[in-house]
Order: sequence, then C-alpha cells, then structure tokens
Amino acid sequence: MATLLKGKRIAILATDGVEQSELTEPRKALEEAGARTVLISPAEGTIQAMKHKEKGDTLRVDLALDAANSDDYDGLLLPGGVANPDELRTNPRAVSFVRAFFDSGKPVSAICHGPWMLVEADVVRGRTLTSWPSLKTDIHNAGGTWMDREVVRDGQLTTSRKPADIPAFVRETLLAFAAEPEDSTLKRLNASPPR
Repeated sequence: MATLLKGKRIAILATDGVEQSELTEPRKALEEAGARTVLISPAEGTIQAMKHKEKGDTLRVDLALDAANSDDYDGLLLPGGVANPDELRTNPRAVSFVRAFFDSGKPVSAICHGPWMLVEADVVRGRTLTSWPSLKTDIHNAGGTWMDREVVRDGQLTTSRKPADIPAFVRETLLAFAAEPEDSTLKRLNASPPR
C-alpha cells in the first residue's frame, strides 16, 4: 500500500471550519499510500478545524491559494464541514482552482459539505454524486443526480456523505487517485455507472 500513490502530489483545499476527521483521516491514508499532500488555503498560517460543532485542532497551511497551480497536482481532496466550503465557494480563486482539476481530467474527491464547491464550480451537471443530505437540492438544481450512498464514483469524481463514511471514501479515493487521468471529455463519454 505504501507505493500505491508513490510520486503523486495531492492538493487539499480547505479553510477555517473544515471538519477535522474529513481532512486528517484521508490525508493520513494518502500519505501512507505514498502521496505527498499539500494543504492549500486562502487563510495564512493555520486554519481552525472543527469536530462537528466544537473546535478541533489548528492545522498548518502548506501553501497559500494565490500561489497554488492545479497543474502541480495529480488530484484534489475537498473535505467538508459546513463553514469550510461555504467560505471557499465565495472565493473566485478557489472555485477556478477546483474547476481546473475537472477541466484537466484529474481525480477529485469530496465529502460531506465539500460538494458545495462542485456546485459552485459548475461541474455537477450530468454527474451522479452524494453529499451531506442538505446539499441534495443544490446538487439537483445544478443538474446533478444525488444518491444516498456511503460513496459514489462517477468518472473522475468520488463523493461521500459524512464522517462515518470515511473508510469507504478513503478506499475509493485511493483507487481513483492511483488511476491515470484521462482527457475529461473522453472520460465523461466512457464513464462507468456509479458504485
């Protein structure tokens, strides 16, 4: 397992209010599989993680969003937490950063409220995904199909609902990030049905 993602660089986009377990547990699994992860944020220094409604740890930011380039990464992780994606989706730079991964056919994994970024980046149309249940209407309104499953993979996109789904989310994320990216147009034409 330690070599599954050897040589891969994975961007993690988050800010204050991120759900701690949805960032730290997938990050640990990615690193144990050999990936190098980079925590990117518009915030400087550290961000405040949450454990549901209580403050969690402060997490060190590795790179400022303004200095980040999607071309430098092989995949993108979008953790949830209510405040985190709600703040990020108002940041045009964050939205374009997310959209760039889809445009280049790279894998993206989002959990819980993280798919709000996908709605804002206008990349859910025609896709099947899951999320925290309160995003169901937003996803439908953006042209996506919402399913109540612990994990859904649709082409380059992997999504999950909540912290309890992290084991399934991590398993599918590792597989998606280990695969070679394809041209996004070709990938959408040949997308397999969600699992």
